[in-house]
Amino acid sequence: MWSAFFWIWIIFYLSALNTLLNCLKENPNIPVIAKYFGTKGRYEEVNPYLIRDILAVNRSSLQPPSPQCREIHLTAIIRHGTRYPTSKNVKKMEKLYKLVQSSARGKDRWLHEILTQWTMWYTEDMDGRLVQKGVEDLKHLAVRLSKLFPTIISEEKLRGGLIKFITSSKHRCVNSTLSFKAGLTEMWAITDVEFQHAVNDALMRFFDKCTKFVQEVDNNPSALTEMDKFTQGPEMVRVQQKIADRLNVSYHLITYDMVEAAFYLCAYEFAIKTENSPWCRLFDEIDGQVMEYALDLKQFWKRGYGYDINSKSSCILFHDVFSRLDKAVNEHHSGQAVNEAVTVQVGHAETLLPLLTLLGFFKDSETLTSTNYASQRERSFRTSRMLPYAANLVLVLFDCGGRDIRLQPLVNEQPVVFPGLADQQESMPLYEDIKRQYAELLNGCDYETVCELFKPAEP
Repeated sequence: MWSAFFWIWIIFYLSALNTLLNCLKENPNIPVIAKYFGTKGRYEEVNPYLIRDILAVNRSSLQPPSPQCREIHLTAIIRHGTRYPTSKNVKKMEKLYKLVQSSARGKDRWLHEILTQWTMWYTEDMDGRLVQKGVEDLKHLAVRLSKLFPTIISEEKLRGGLIKFITSSKHRCVNSTLSFKAGLTEMWAITDVEFQHAVNDALMRFFDKCTKFVQEVDNNPSALTEMDKFTQGPEMVRVQQKIADRLNVSYHLITYDMVEAAFYLCAYEFAIKTENSPWCRLFDEIDGQVMEYALDLKQFWKRGYGYDINSKSSCILFHDVFSRLDKAVNEHHSGQAVNEAVTVQVGHAETLLPLLTLLGFFKDSETLTSTNYASQRERSFRTSRMLPYAANLVLVLFDCGGRDIRLQPLVNEQPVVFPGLADQQESMPLYEDIKRQYAELLNGCDYETVCELFKPAEP
């Protein structure tokens, strides 16, 4: 039975999509492939109403079962904001730029602009550092979440030490954490005190420490066989040929790495500078869809549902989240003030996707493979919508009277339904029902065991 909430979400999604399409028509500065950038996409493409008002919120999307429901705890797991490309991608982009400079012979105006006006300004030492747009991403997110949940993300709770901050050690995450805090302190004009954060890579970079994941997936080239097959298949070959034609160069010069570099050049120029770069003219919308699928295959098999260890590597973060929720519920039931009203944890796409996968979100009935691109056009597993810069999973505990404690999940500020609980009428299920749904993971999913941390080395 479909819940009323499901239809509310569908209506909201269609409305958001219509808003995005209108924005694309009204704003020629938005590339036609902007909504296909995967993990390199802007947050605004997921929530297009933010293009007009970056601080807009939609409180009506929250549907508590009773007007007396009030927030008692919020946990937010957030990806860092917009960043520069990594040194690895800068090298690929430099190689493409040199090829175009030396060999392109097309006569289009956009190509003339690349050849005579655009300069290769990305350098290897940028290496994934947060850009100014990334600072703004987190500042604005902080303000919006405080507007969505004003009684819990408040100046009083911040000053009272009830809002805790945890981050990955990577500079882009630390700076994103500082930016989130700045969003709050600037909004409330707090200048007399600084708020601390804790660096915790065990939680926010669990994937680095999970031996089984590192050996079987991360460092195993065959783990991405499906992506490799797709990048050599007919859909991608056609994209390569079209780009070669647009540049008027030989087909053999445009490899998949060249296509990816061009795609990233378009994405970074847009995400960092909000410019519809001439590099974007190398792609049409169909090309963008093919590229998005290739990148989704990579994420599916390396961080998502492709291998069981991908999600199980996040067991340590999963247990940490539920222990915080349990602690808040127990303190509330005992009449105590909740000691940690808000927890803000800043990490990576590689932090968020395994956890979303472990919880069962965005799971399709059919596995993503190199051969089912056409049948996966309407897939749920779409990283452009799941994992833009500043992507977030927010879990909010509500007290709805008595011992009626409920939990509302939001992904990128939009309410979602816990898998397996979609037939409930309420958009906010009982917390105890959610714990029953995940009982197997709560009673097991031991990080040290699943990651084989203490497995003896093979002779």
